[in-house]
Amino acid sequence: MTAATAPADPHPAASGVEARHSNTFLRLKKKLERSVGEAIGDYNMIGDGDTVMVCVSGGKDSYTLLSCLLALRERAPVDFRIVAMNLDQKQPGFPDHVLPQYFESIGVDYRIVTEDTYSIVKDKIPEGKTTCSLCSRLRRGIIYRTAKEIGATRIALGHHRDDMLETLFLNLFFGGKIKAMPPKLVSDDGNHVVIRPLAYCAEADIARFARAMEYPIIPCNLCGSLEHAQRKQIKAMLQGWARDFPGRIESLATALKNVVPSHLADSRLFDFVSLTQQTVVTEGDTVFDPPELPQARASVVRLQGPGDAR
Repeated sequence: MTAATAPADPHPAASGVEARHSNTFLRLKKKLERSVGEAIGDYNMIGDGDTVMVCVSGGKDSYTLLSCLLALRERAPVDFRIVAMNLDQKQPGFPDHVLPQYFESIGVDYRIVTEDTYSIVKDKIPEGKTTCSLCSRLRRGIIYRTAKEIGATRIALGHHRDDMLETLFLNLFFGGKIKAMPPKLVSDDGNHVVIRPLAYCAEADIARFARAMEYPIIPCNLCGSLEHAQRKQIKAMLQGWARDFPGRIESLATALKNVVPSHLADSRLFDFVSLTQQTVVTEGDTVFDPPELPQARASVVRLQGPGDAR
């Protein structure tokens, strides 16, 4: 583990220097950092004296999260520590040298944890069955343990706005719940606060940023598991909406912050049983009023299945 103060951005590869000095890239960088800063402020994610353990998998999202937090720390009104953490689960072919070299090149504190959860999962899960659930539980436990060992007060994950919306529709379509990923929550063991500073960031912007930064991306298919068909369907649906109806994804993301319990049907959130003429509700009786919707351009929207090409 190394202990050094990281600069705002990693040292760029020679082939990407010009691109990273373009006005387009600088605007994108500013947009992402502003979005991360707004999310942190809106949900009080990080405070003075916090130690933030940033979980870095080697994918575009976690690299971008780490870069944004390092940049914001340089000008934040509060003082906080950043420790990058990677879990090497011993999947066959995992390049265990990549992340240590990267962390050392940018001078960030880091912790590499090696646990052979791959063998455990393969031993417990029959061939052909999905391994994601058990793998996730094992990984979560190790992350919590590591956070405790290093004294982390915050665990930062790289989920972005699109992940949150995909989860919303997965729960809505397949789980019978209106539930997404919260930007901030208490960990399952009750000992840690988990934050998602990329909650306001679009995946497309993160992908563009990561390409320009030329991060040493580690492929996410090392364990051999395939992405769930339902999530691929939802992702295709949202991508179609983003393409055919500009502004729809932004509206959906805004809706996550504008819930009106009195106009849903969950008695745990609103006391419908005791409702009387004197009950004050947020928006009153608008049930017979037509909703004010933006005019969408004429187009045909098709829900793509997981096997459809794009």
